[in-house]
Amino acid sequence: MKSCNFSYYDPNTVSEVVSLISRHENAKLLAGGQSLVPMLNFRILSPEHIVDLNKVSDLFGIKENGNHLRIGSMTRQSELLNSPLIIQSSPLISRALGYVGHDQTRNRGTIGGSLCHLDPAAELCVVASAYNAELTVTGKKGDRVIAMSDWPVDFLTPALDHDEILTNIRITPWQGSHGFCFIEFARREGDFAIVAVAVLIEITDHVISKASIALGGVAAGPVRLHDVETLLTGQSPGQELFKEAGLLAKKVDAMSDINYSTNYRKRLSGTLTERALHGAMAQFKGEEEGHA
Repeated sequence: MKSCNFSYYDPNTVSEVVSLISRHENAKLLAGGQSLVPMLNFRILSPEHIVDLNKVSDLFGIKENGNHLRIGSMTRQSELLNSPLIIQSSPLISRALGYVGHDQTRNRGTIGGSLCHLDPAAELCVVASAYNAELTVTGKKGDRVIAMSDWPVDFLTPALDHDEILTNIRITPWQGSHGFCFIEFARREGDFAIVAVAVLIEITDHVISKASIALGGVAAGPVRLHDVETLLTGQSPGQELFKEAGLLAKKVDAMSDINYSTNYRKRLSGTLTERALHGAMAQFKGEEEGHA
């Protein structure tokens, strides 16, 4: 199939974009096109206007501002995967991107496109949740900042008004000694995950002083396992603790669909959480030995 007819615009500034989408209600933004173009061709979407963001230079790039990173919404996934700054300061992002599609899709796909499409299993959404990302959106009324925890409104629906555009994502890297891991279970390499888990654990004097665990694929948006984080904090890492954490993760309120049941996703959530905690601990020990 082919898409419906539409008017095409390629603005150069954020203000031009906001002006266009404010005037045209049935408009869609084109970032990397990895989700939008197939949805157009299958007539899942039939917008009257397409606003291409690829000439808006202010939306591209990775910048270090003090103790946080500012990532433009049009930054390509391949740039994030290979960025020395990301690998050094927020390596969980690069690790997760290894699971995203393939080279061809990562060369076009953008972080903003992934966050705005908000597929339940999208890896970048899970990582943004783990890092407590803050998303800046710009509209006719100016800028506003939305916490990642408030970003998902419903299935494939972010907290954006019709005249707003996601401009940048703020990530605060973990500064202390910590381990990280991202793993997922999918039918084939490059597919969206059935369940994915991102783990960050900070370890001080052989005790977990801070933990962040986020799941993807179990609900309309990423799910933080706050109960599991509380269980881990203040405890010495080990096999029994991680097993208990996995059992607690199985209690997540998981969705079901035509492919996989709630119970299947619950079991995967527990197994992958336990496995990811071991992976984060192994990574921490390896890094610690490397700096010895």
